[in-house]
Amino acid sequence: MKKILVFLILVFVWFSFSGFWSGKNEKTELEESKSQRHQIHNETLKYLYEYAPDAKEMVINSYGYATFANVGVNLLIGSFEGGRGLARNNKTGKVTYMNMASAGLGLGLGVKDFRVVFLFENEKVYKNFITSGWEANAQADAAAKAGKDGGALNAAVTVAPGIRIYKLTKNGLALQATIQGTKYWVDGDLN
Repeated sequence: MKKILVFLILVFVWFSFSGFWSGKNEKTELEESKSQRHQIHNETLKYLYEYAPDAKEMVINSYGYATFANVGVNLLIGSFEGGRGLARNNKTGKVTYMNMASAGLGLGLGVKDFRVVFLFENEKVYKNFITSGWEANAQADAAAKAGKDGGALNAAVTVAPGIRIYKLTKNGLALQATIQGTKYWVDGDLN
């Protein structure tokens, strides 16, 4: 029963913010969505450079990179995340709009707003991320942050040969130890 209630709440929230009620045309909505992603992308990079100034050179020198804004919810034995972002090929300048979703099992409680920045060392790992985009991981973290107050345990880690990730907590309160599967995929509506 609780799962059905959570599902219905998520559907209601999605429907409420989907733009259905706004009367906007599809082209305008797509352009606004792209613009919002670029704004969040720029904010994420700014936040990363404040957190890790050395990352700026790594982003510039990478083959490509991707930024995602995510919201994660941990409900006792389950965790769920959803987000949007974009990937940029530094060699061609091409931008690919992407989505992400994650689900996992493990102990946790809380909600957090976080950002993820992927750095890709070469064309092969970048293209593989765009076409496959699959990441499976185990994670344990603690975050308590509200605006500029609080702290979060985050670090850049190498998750596969040629791929480095920064995970930055923006806001929220969460304590979790989960095994998660995460899927990143190309947004068919925006590309």
